[in-house]
Amino acid sequence: MRDVDMTATADDGLPLVGTLTLPAGPGPHPAVLLLHGSGRLDRDANTGRLRMELGPPLAAALAKDGIATLRYDRRGVGATSGDWRATGFADNRRDAAAALRALAVRPDIRADAIGVVGHSEGAVHAMSLGGHPGVAAVVLLAGFARLGEDALRWQAGMIARDLPALVRPLLPVLRALANRQLARIKTTGTDVTRVAGMPMNARWMRELLGHDPRPDLANIRVPVLAITGGKDVQVDPADLDEIRRLVPGEVEVHRIPDLTHLLRRDPGRPSARSYPRLLRRPVDADLLAQVAGWLAHRLRETPQEIHAAGRTDPPDGTKIP
Repeated sequence: MRDVDMTATADDGLPLVGTLTLPAGPGPHPAVLLLHGSGRLDRDANTGRLRMELGPPLAAALAKDGIATLRYDRRGVGATSGDWRATGFADNRRDAAAALRALAVRPDIRADAIGVVGHSEGAVHAMSLGGHPGVAAVVLLAGFARLGEDALRWQAGMIARDLPALVRPLLPVLRALANRQLARIKTTGTDVTRVAGMPMNARWMRELLGHDPRPDLANIRVPVLAITGGKDVQVDPADLDEIRRLVPGEVEVHRIPDLTHLLRRDPGRPSARSYPRLLRRPVDADLLAQVAGWLAHRLRETPQEIHAAGRTDPPDGTKIP
């Protein structure tokens, strides 16, 4: 396994700087584009003290199965220039599509065997890319399957439920304040606005609130693996049922009982307040193995090999209901 620097050019000419992890042995290799969650995240899903550290372990797990991985710094983060506060939700989706195109034209990558793995917001963009002709498989980690505003309100409700007892009497006031701020953001026309005196990305929020991923899910014609933790307090695990219903082809969904939104397991009560403790642990090894094994079955074989085997079901013999 080796890491090489790679730059993808966005639609507006901005260089998206990242890392391509190549497996051992001669290419061309099947490959995966990794898309992270929301916020000021670098290529490894890290920001400040909150270090998700998803990129390296996933890339290593995939490399063991002969699959390359591309991950890149978001606009205004790390080695990629730009202003992350002025970057919209749709900009993130377009940048992901540009990275996908850049990956497909490399001589050391098999253009017919490229998958997309997305976590949280990245999973929603992976749903969009799943309809592209150059994508062969899609993995959705904690991706929502409802209108963005509904997903955000579900998340806010879960976090409010976990507030300390002393704060709970203030919940009606806090909800009213949050609703007023949300209504104000919807009416803004600028990229950046201030909420409680702090600058925030208003364009990203407006676009997220209005985004509905369900048409994208219905447009996917390649195999889909969707995983959400039973302890996720940011994405409703029940959305897995909607993903299963909407994807017209091969789809496999898993609700992992103790898995959290951070892709770490926690046997205790689900709570965002446990995040600092959970982030001191590595990403769940069983999850990484599950994702790598599923992708290896679907990306390592060539179309000629599949045809020669006379197989239309998934390579592991599983029948898809």
